[in-house]
Amino acid sequence: MEEEEAGVRERRGVLKVVVASGTNLAVRDFTSSDPYVVVRLAAMNKKTKVINSCLNPVWNEEMSFSIEEPAGVIKFEVFDWDRFKYDDKMGHAFLELQPVAAAAKLRRALRLTTGETKLRKVAASVDNCLMCDSFVTYADGEILLDARLRLRDVESGELFVTVKWIEANAK
Repeated sequence: MEEEEAGVRERRGVLKVVVASGTNLAVRDFTSSDPYVVVRLAAMNKKTKVINSCLNPVWNEEMSFSIEEPAGVIKFEVFDWDRFKYDDKMGHAFLELQPVAAAAKLRRALRLTTGETKLRKVAASVDNCLMCDSFVTYADGEILLDARLRLRDVESGELFVTVKWIEANAK
């Protein structure tokens, strides 16, 4: 506890965000786009590689964030890379981490250590970017949330992402 009082926080886990793919992304160049995704969590930013001339890109990139607990919101911003001018916005989406945090507490309460268990349903609504209902699942020591997200402030586009929470002491 003295370390926490001194301002040093012990890492409780790793949040892994997999940006799998995008579909039906908006055209920002003449006939296509060169999309990439910026993932924002708290004050941390990471980005995928650029996929040239593609409206249905497959990134399959995993980004890791060492954090105390899965809290807050993950923001996803899609851009079209441009060589000679500013990158164009291609929409954004967000994913609340509260269902992942609640599922982590439930996993601990149930003392799950092996197998695969659906812990919580996350319903799509006008208040989130989910395109369809999703489930938070415990499998192989990880809490998983697969999400199909509708991009906002753009004429079209979807992102497919997976969030994985791995507790430092998942016992």
